[in-house]
Amino acid sequence: MVASQLRARGFDDARVLAAIECVPRELFVPDAMQDRAYDDAALPIGSGQTISQPYMVARICEALGLEGRERVLDVGTGSGYQAAVLAELADEVVTIERLPELAEQARRNLARAGFGRVEVFVGDGSLGVPGRAPFDAIAVAAAAPALPASLYAQLAPEGRIAIPVGDREGQRLEVIVRGPDGPLVARSLPCRFVPLLGEEGFRP
Repeated sequence: MVASQLRARGFDDARVLAAIECVPRELFVPDAMQDRAYDDAALPIGSGQTISQPYMVARICEALGLEGRERVLDVGTGSGYQAAVLAELADEVVTIERLPELAEQARRNLARAGFGRVEVFVGDGSLGVPGRAPFDAIAVAAAAPALPASLYAQLAPEGRIAIPVGDREGQRLEVIVRGPDGPLVARSLPCRFVPLLGEEGFRP
């Protein structure tokens, strides 16, 4: 997948590629999807949710510019795949999932893959995990109509958040930095994610 799909698409961040190579994606997809575990595609994981496309996981991780010392919040745990990749790149990873059944499955997946140190919370991802803030970086694996104020408030100074922003049909992956004068959009990339449901996201 790394050689034939990510590198072939021009992705060349060596640290992120090494992290993705370390995470066995087959442990994070349903048994019925095993033959597609290494497709560069989002795959259904149940409850109307998906495991993110590896290319988009790579772009999110690259955009956050992790150096190995950070505390990171992963919003939208799903099967736990993105949290595992982040755990290869950061010192501490906290992740939050709205659906208890997916959160429990993610805990099992992460433990089986050797990432049991990742903390999995159940709750409204659009509100983050204020009890574990501040975060040096936040990765959001679902689309919001706008930057949730609660997530921005949980960023450390100069912290950055990667979040898809737009409507339910299409979005842009924005990288927003918490600067001294407020949020600064550093870059954006067209994308499409499932909606972030919650108080500061889309309504169910």
